[in-house]
Amino acid sequence: MVTPSNAAQREAWVGGTIPGVERVRPGVWSVPVPIPINPLRYVLVYVLELPDGVAIIDAGWNTDEAYDALVAGLGVAGYAITDVKGVLVTHIHPDHYGLAGRVREMSGAWIALHPADARLVRERYDDAAIDSLVQRERSLLQRCGVPELTLDELAGASMMIRHMVSMARPDRLVEDGEELGLPGWDLRAVWTPGHSPGHLCFVSPERKVLFSGDHVLAKITPIVAVHPQSGPNPLADYLDSLAAVRKLDVDEVLPAHEFRFLELAERVDTVMAHHDERLAEIERVLGAAGASSCWEVATRLTWSRPWETIPPFMRRSANNETLAHLAWLEAKGRVVRQAGQPDLWLKP
Repeated sequence: MVTPSNAAQREAWVGGTIPGVERVRPGVWSVPVPIPINPLRYVLVYVLELPDGVAIIDAGWNTDEAYDALVAGLGVAGYAITDVKGVLVTHIHPDHYGLAGRVREMSGAWIALHPADARLVRERYDDAAIDSLVQRERSLLQRCGVPELTLDELAGASMMIRHMVSMARPDRLVEDGEELGLPGWDLRAVWTPGHSPGHLCFVSPERKVLFSGDHVLAKITPIVAVHPQSGPNPLADYLDSLAAVRKLDVDEVLPAHEFRFLELAERVDTVMAHHDERLAEIERVLGAAGASSCWEVATRLTWSRPWETIPPFMRRSANNETLAHLAWLEAKGRVVRQAGQPDLWLKP
């Protein structure tokens, strides 16, 4: 349990509404930008005041509703879209990166990404390259044991949201530990792979705040999954990244969703415990069922709703998250993979 640093923002999250634009502290504004057809409802875009304008952390989806909300939020803070000098993108998922290109078109702002995510942009969002990515996803799901009848549907499940991204190559690549050089700010990048290979958080040691993107959220845990653009063991990357941010000396966490909160270390401990419990549950399932495909394991795990009611896109995420946990257990020697069509997993 964490302490919300703004009760109204938490109440909006719990009540299923969108919070208001707020001045978080001197020089920082929070602008909620709506996300269509998504239970997260909004992404929190942070506006950092500069001597000659603003920089923003994340941007939202590329929809007119999202763009209008961002422009209106900037207006509340006393700025126009043309005042945006830079867009610091925590990672390339559509709700963070999708609107960055449109903001650059309107303002001339630079766009910054970590190199590991920048390498994925073309394959993920270019129409000429996407077929290859879908085919690789299909092959992965096939090896997971996804039923043939739903294979194509799951492999292409994310195609419905691609139009909400304006593909924009970054102008700037930001490395781990890099000082951002924003006037009036001591902001430093912290590379936190796991949710995406190039996920970035941004810390201000002077203000003692962490802009955590999706890496650490107040209530939910981000998806950490094996997929064609992930590394072979993203859960190991994620847990190592959590351990790294746990050491940061900050008083407040400003995440991209839900609400801002105070206790970083305690929240990290809770998220780590969640993954320990999931790993143990997978071992119990394999101990009871014997050799099983990843898909079979996923259908037997505890989810927030019955498996039969989970829509295709979320079933794919559940499967690929399960695969990330299996890969972590395999690396530790706690489960064994028998390669095949599908691969089978079992306790040694």
